[in-house]
Amino acid sequence: MQLYIAEKPSLGRAIAAALPGPYHTGQGWIRCGQGDDATVVSWCIGHLLEPAEPASYNPIWKKWRLEDLPLFPEQWEVSPKEGVRQQLSVLESLLRKADNVVHAGDPDREGQLLVDEVLRYFGVDVPVQRVLINDLTPAAVARAIQAPRDNREFRRLSHSALARQRADWLYGINLTRFYTLSYRQQGEQEVYSVGRVQTPVLGLVVERDNTIEHFEPKPYFRIEATFSAQEEDADQSPFKANWVPDEAFQQSLDDDNRLLDRTVAEQVVQSVHGRPGTITEARFRDRPEPPPLPLSLSALQIEAGRLFRMGAKEVLDTAQSLYERHQLITYPRSDCRYLPEGHYEQRDRVVRAISRVAPDLADACDQSDLSRQSSAWNDKKVDAHHAIIPTTRPSSSGKLSSAEEKLYGLVSRYYLMQFAADAIHREGKLIAKVGDHQFRATETAVLTPGWKSLELKLRDSRSETSRTPLPRLEKGERVLCSDSTITERKTQPPKHFTDATLLSAMTNIARFVSDTELRKTLRETDGLGTEATRASIIDTLFKRNYLFRESRFIRATEKGKALIDALPESASTPDRTAVWESTLESIREGEADPRAFLNTLKDEIRGFIQRLSPASREPTDETTVPQQVHCPKCRAPMTERDGKFGRFYACTRYPECKGTRPLEDGIPQDGTGQKPIPCPHCFAPLVRRKGKKGWFWGCSSFPACRHTVDDLEGKPATRLRNST
Repeated sequence: MQLYIAEKPSLGRAIAAALPGPYHTGQGWIRCGQGDDATVVSWCIGHLLEPAEPASYNPIWKKWRLEDLPLFPEQWEVSPKEGVRQQLSVLESLLRKADNVVHAGDPDREGQLLVDEVLRYFGVDVPVQRVLINDLTPAAVARAIQAPRDNREFRRLSHSALARQRADWLYGINLTRFYTLSYRQQGEQEVYSVGRVQTPVLGLVVERDNTIEHFEPKPYFRIEATFSAQEEDADQSPFKANWVPDEAFQQSLDDDNRLLDRTVAEQVVQSVHGRPGTITEARFRDRPEPPPLPLSLSALQIEAGRLFRMGAKEVLDTAQSLYERHQLITYPRSDCRYLPEGHYEQRDRVVRAISRVAPDLADACDQSDLSRQSSAWNDKKVDAHHAIIPTTRPSSSGKLSSAEEKLYGLVSRYYLMQFAADAIHREGKLIAKVGDHQFRATETAVLTPGWKSLELKLRDSRSETSRTPLPRLEKGERVLCSDSTITERKTQPPKHFTDATLLSAMTNIARFVSDTELRKTLRETDGLGTEATRASIIDTLFKRNYLFRESRFIRATEKGKALIDALPESASTPDRTAVWESTLESIREGEADPRAFLNTLKDEIRGFIQRLSPASREPTDETTVPQQVHCPKCRAPMTERDGKFGRFYACTRYPECKGTRPLEDGIPQDGTGQKPIPCPHCFAPLVRRKGKKGWFWGCSSFPACRHTVDDLEGKPATRLRNST
């Protein structure tokens, strides 16, 4: 008997439909054909197995005790997940009868692992083949099952997934127990959970809250001038333009290029008022904008959060209902926004189904140009799943809820956009120069809405005030600055996170990382969490009393803030995820050893616990240093802390004083008052040293790393010195 094992029931049914009949359905399986040639299709329901609890390795580990930490299993074990034991038993029975097995998990890291772990759990020793299916259309499934490969070709992919799973167990179990027990000795009774993904998400919220709390508004000034054409026969309307500062004014600008000095503003206004100028740049064009791609889960959650103020978990649960109960949309836990090219043939039936299920979109369906084919259909861009789109089913299984109607309509609109014309934007720009000063004026307007007519707008959004179009001047024309004014404004703090903006931050987490290489790694991965887990991660933070809601905003509780303050920066920022993803990718490519990865993590956890918990095992997040170590800024005593780039000494008067001293071999070095700076090569902390030619900054990992950086007035220069 040949046995197909799919990742989920919907994929199992699609495989069975591509195999010859007759069909017989049982509990958790479908038999295709009859007699000796029969093939059975069964499936997992996500992961059927999970890493065993600590007590499974050692009964002593059931009780949480500091003296038992760290917990490192000698032989890894898994156990059946509650709620899916019956399906696991079905697979066990089928595997005993199978002569060969076809692995049909999703073609990604987790899809590979969740079937492989079942095969390992039952000690399967029959031949195993692998089929890669990322499109559930009958033709695509039929092509995939006709091209099986040896499952051993994918063992490295499985190893990388297993390494990720075990690393998360080691990291989460040990640090959660350590911090929970530490706080219990201080009288706290709650669980302080720590995780590679959930903790950096909490860190984002805490950092945003702290930024808002300590934000001090500063005034800044905008200069606006009014210009008119000087030609006698010119029939052109006056236009307003904003001053563009050049390098000569850098000292008066903030990081966002805003002018902070009113005196400078007044000088500029006086120097241009009533004076002639010249148009140095004139550009006018009609720019086409193609429709946005269909939705992934994150994109759906972000849009639904923005438009309907739905929480991430509510969106996922509603989408899951549209998929499973009503069968109106395709698989919702997708991280892809592209479609298989074979799906283009279904467009007519999908559009007809939309007009039946969502009558308010019937006119849009009638106006769809089904001869158009946007860039959404691209086989090369489709991985394990394709974008979320409506199915060809023309009716729901019962009445849709309000939330279901909203999400179905949103998914449908993004699908219909693929058959609408490009939006045409009319754009213009004029740059006028008066003396040494430049002023820029821009205009943008939607000339032809195209697909934008399908966009949903926020109910409380105000229509933009109509602006007078820019005069169609040409480069070299003379203008006169007839008026110039100064407007004082104040800097504004960022807003607290909402469901939509927090999901957006998790999806585009790279922008919160300063290191270039780590940022690049995070851009190439899925960010913090996956499409399927982000909603549950946020929900978990609420359940564990780390976050709370204030109207539509998400804020950190005192418990959440206390945990982030106690943790080293490396545990509360997304950098670790980037490092792990880079290593896991190396494991997948066969360039790294998963055992070495886990051993390195064990050493890190062991050192972390020992460093923060001396032999007495008394929990503390900092250790007071001898009195002779003083702050280089205010001479107050200093404390040793764990930071993003290792241990360092910080002033006990923080945040009033932010003096620090770097550490080298446990010895405080000459401090200069700034945070430890990472080595550009290996990211270990730089330390200030004095050589024959004066002060310089060297890597604290010397002699393993010999990179040095010039000293510039007591701080590391950005220019890297030659390696020695």
